Amino acid sequence: MSAPAKKVEPSGDAFPAPLRPASPAHIIRTDEEAIAVATKLAVQFAEDAAERDRDRRLPIAELDIFSQSGLWGITVPKEFGGAGVSQVTVADVFKIIAAADSSLAQIPQNHFEITDLIRATGSDAQKQALFSLVLSGLRLGNAFSEFKGKNVEDFETRITRQGADYILNGEKFYSTGALFAHLVPIVAIDEDGKVRVAIVDRDARGLEVIDDWSSFGQRTTASGTVIIRDVAAPAERVLPAYLAYDQASPAGPQSQLVHASIDAGIARGAIETTIRLVRDHARPWIDSGKERASDDPYTIAQIGELKIRLHAAEALLERAAREVDRAIARPEIDAIALAKVAVAEAKVLTTDIAIQATNKLFELAGTRSTLAAHHLDRLWRDARAHTLHDPVRWKYHAVGHYYLNGVNPPLHSWI
Repeated sequence: MSAPAKKVEPSGDAFPAPLRPASPAHIIRTDEEAIAVATKLAVQFAEDAAERDRDRRLPIAELDIFSQSGLWGITVPKEFGGAGVSQVTVADVFKIIAAADSSLAQIPQNHFEITDLIRATGSDAQKQALFSLVLSGLRLGNAFSEFKGKNVEDFETRITRQGADYILNGEKFYSTGALFAHLVPIVAIDEDGKVRVAIVDRDARGLEVIDDWSSFGQRTTASGTVIIRDVAAPAERVLPAYLAYDQASPAGPQSQLVHASIDAGIARGAIETTIRLVRDHARPWIDSGKERASDDPYTIAQIGELKIRLHAAEALLERAAREVDRAIARPEIDAIALAKVAVAEAKVLTTDIAIQATNKLFELAGTRSTLAAHHLDRLWRDARAHTLHDPVRWKYHAVGHYYLNGVNPPLHSWI
């Protein structure tokens, strides 16, 4: 394993752009290879996950390993040199990495969303150029959400024409991945009120990425502030994102599928940790009459319940991924609506099991599991923070409205 990256404390200061890779990333060719690479990396990433969270050591070295592995390029279409893997594989990859370290799994989520957006809205020339950069190992960040708007779609960041190119101004927050990115996609509103995404170099003049992320969960995603002051973007790096967001498209369910996969991964990691602690460290309750905690009948039953709920969530997740694959292949309104509903159903269960599993860990493993030496509270903190991304109560509403009244889910990308 590479030497740990230098510890970086949150300072509220601008953070320098990362160096670009010295050599091209590996190119993964098949779905099976993607799963194998993710499985191998997860073992490595799990080793120091607790220490990274405890010390808030930003995973700079780990991200270099991650992106150079080729996993960040697996959704690039085959005709542009990538593996073009299925959404089932995408879900599995994120689930595997999240079980090891959900912060590391969260960082590339927006990279994958923009890769999908390039495929859906880019010109042939843009696809050729941008997919080439992705396959070379460059990481895409995120300057999407804003802190001050009345809702998540209320954007103040603006993009205006200046000659043949564009100028951007605004401020972003929740900018997961931007701190570590080589390229930063910025969501902005043009003169006609349409949403565009400009992909600018991380070290572009006027672009400032600030390490001020202070959430108690997913502490090392560095999802803080991006300041955009007269940042220039060449026209060939500006995508007509409104084509995906102003009409029915697979963009929303693709993005949501990754979030659901991360929650399922958190749950899987927490349940595996619980089983290990119960077997090796927990003491049986005095009234059980058992010699080992793993023979306690109530503990056995609750482990059974956790596994059943996890498997149910994973089954819905796989079903949802297949519906997203169908919607990508046939981007028609009915297929997209069904994909949105299927992903919403999966997200309800992945959210529930992530929170339940990270709660039950402490109940079943006992008081000693709360000791600082184990640093297991990060699992609950990660689950609680990540499941806030978009409210599950509105998933129930969308699913019910679809089945009861035949109303398709909204067009936006949060479902």
